Amino acid sequence: MQQKIVFVAGATGVIGIRLCKILVKDGWSVFGTTRSSEKTKMLEDIGVTPVVVDVYDKKKLEDALVTSKASVVFHQLTDLPAGLDPQKMEAALVRNAKLRIEGTKNLVDAATKAGVKKMIAQSIGFVYEAGELPHTEKSPLLNFKDPVYGETSHAVASLEEQVTSAPFIGIVLRNGLLYGDGTGFDAPVDFVPPVHVDAAAHAAALALNQNSTQIYNVADDDDRLSSEKIKLALNWSPNYRM
Repeated sequence: MQQKIVFVAGATGVIGIRLCKILVKDGWSVFGTTRSSEKTKMLEDIGVTPVVVDVYDKKKLEDALVTSKASVVFHQLTDLPAGLDPQKMEAALVRNAKLRIEGTKNLVDAATKAGVKKMIAQSIGFVYEAGELPHTEKSPLLNFKDPVYGETSHAVASLEEQVTSAPFIGIVLRNGLLYGDGTGFDAPVDFVPPVHVDAAAHAAALALNQNSTQIYNVADDDDRLSSEKIKLALNWSPNYRM
């Protein structure tokens, strides 16, 4: 029987740490990345093998992925301040856009070299162009020239294109704005479609059961965004809590 091995890039993030707990409980051998050696114990304590690596270090990332022998990679990488600190968000959005473009390329390249069969990537479900509601996965993303979020939309499109056109199964999860412990929001927000961080982590775990390249919206029941596709395909519920 083939060993169940996954590689979680961004394992100490708010989704990543929850996802790791779900995967370990489900019997997976989990390698989880962090940029900080100070966070390795956090991963070890939940049964994850820590990998200290920066996604911009292409050679080290590639070596780590090849060594892990993982069949699946989870892309949970972000570069955002704790609790989405509003005073730090302007600079963070620029860094996060770079991560979605350049970091994703490095991760996809490393996964390709490692012979990975599937990648499941975190995206966002609130950069759609204004139009008919609810938005579905076929709705167009926001105009890249939008003065506020155009750069974010462009980076999201780049991440999604790289993952879904790679030589393995590529699954993209367009999450609503996260709420729950550690996210910066204790309750659902009103200004964009939300999703509880536990339910987002569960969606990522369920995506292991999807064996074709797909994009899914992942959000609470909301008139602005339809998550019917993932509910039907993977039996996902926004009410899931750990």
